[in-house]
Amino acid sequence: MKKPRHVSVEERALWEVVAKRTEPLVKPAAKAVRAAPRKPDPQPHVTAPRHIQPFNVGQAVNHSADHDLLPSLGQQLRTAPVQMDQKAYGRLRRGKLKPDARIDLHGMTIAQAHPALTGFILRSASAGHRLVLVITGKGKQRDDGGPIPTRFGILRHQVPQWLSMAPLGGLVMQITESHIRHGGQGAYYVYLRRAR
Repeated sequence: MKKPRHVSVEERALWEVVAKRTEPLVKPAAKAVRAAPRKPDPQPHVTAPRHIQPFNVGQAVNHSADHDLLPSLGQQLRTAPVQMDQKAYGRLRRGKLKPDARIDLHGMTIAQAHPALTGFILRSASAGHRLVLVITGKGKQRDDGGPIPTRFGILRHQVPQWLSMAPLGGLVMQITESHIRHGGQGAYYVYLRRAR
């Protein structure tokens, strides 16, 4: 067994100086004050049960109060702030503006469509086009009945995301669903920023 080491006078003096300058990590708790016991309420608050409307089998249901956590793609685009001129935006929504160029991604896979769209937007911006039409198609109903629902129209959902990310995000001013004469929900108007 090892003998305990004896501390020298100098070491003890140094230790006392250090000990005086330090503060404890946990401060001693103040003396706890005991609260008086709470008396029970003489009239306990009872909430009335929620009234449920009567319902008959086969009756129409009002779904206006239902909550959908993710709004549809069309609603998201309609509620997005308008970045372009309001008058031009109104004409665009009514289908009065003619696109300068168009690309049809119909039938392409995601791996084919993404580079095709990127190249098209970059070429259109360098050519000075302001309004282009991107045709995605409405998509096929391909729900396989699994526990996780699949989206209706994969390209339709991917294209707005691709247009908002680099390298295209800085070139795109506005994205909106096209008028029915240009494809309706199966196509997008993409309004490009003016080249500087």
